[in-house]
Amino acid sequence: MLKPIAATLGAALFAVSLAGSALAQTGDADRSQPRPVMVILAHPDDELPMAPALSALARAGAQVKLVYATSGDAGPGVSDFEKGDALAQAREGEARCAADALGLPAPMMLGYPDGQLFEEARGTPDGDGLVARLAGEIAAADPETIITWGPDGGYGHADHRLVSAFTSQLVQAMPAERRPALLYFGIRSDREAPVAELQRWAKTDPALLSVRIGYEEDDLAAAAAASQCHVTQYPPEILTALAPVFHQAIWQGAVDFRPALPSTAAE
Repeated sequence: MLKPIAATLGAALFAVSLAGSALAQTGDADRSQPRPVMVILAHPDDELPMAPALSALARAGAQVKLVYATSGDAGPGVSDFEKGDALAQAREGEARCAADALGLPAPMMLGYPDGQLFEEARGTPDGDGLVARLAGEIAAADPETIITWGPDGGYGHADHRLVSAFTSQLVQAMPAERRPALLYFGIRSDREAPVAELQRWAKTDPALLSVRIGYEEDDLAAAAAASQCHVTQYPPEILTALAPVFHQAIWQGAVDFRPALPSTAAE
């Protein structure tokens, strides 16, 4: 079996140590369970670049909550669906399939329009837009850690960038005693995948990627199974290759994350 990389945060240590340190600071004597890990993304399939880390966290006992801002209704990927509700329903089913493969509960689908999140950047007069919705969901979940896209959006996708920005805006405004750790997914600049599509992804200086969540063979298998769920997005040969290519060229035994803020309650 693959062992978590030495001198990194293994999944169990990551989940348990973050929970223990923050709870000690809050002095909440009634709280007996670790606070969850919340993963805030734009579309179904956005979980795939970090999939083995999510599986490893769940196997270690962390409660991992997946949240998607859109249902991916603009697609269409490789499907015969037109843009709209039918495609959204199909992709929501794929998101549930992937979450189940990773050992996670069914994800929360917020249902904002795919490809239109820039409209949410302006805010809404009645205050019920995506930023307000995310604020409510974060408050309700009270997460120990939030994982999202980095400001690069992976490969510059506008919805990815905006979900990152909205999430970061909310976390940085929270009081230190309840502020969750905020982690951005990243790809090391010293890694290069032999696939043209991955070569345009943004890279991060390894010195900034100080959180590494190791995974084992079972987690890699879970990531491969999650990939197979997204049949409207990719042809079969791509679905089969996704996890092996990321494992061999990008992850290499651990998924990398960058702490977004200089200090958090978890430190």
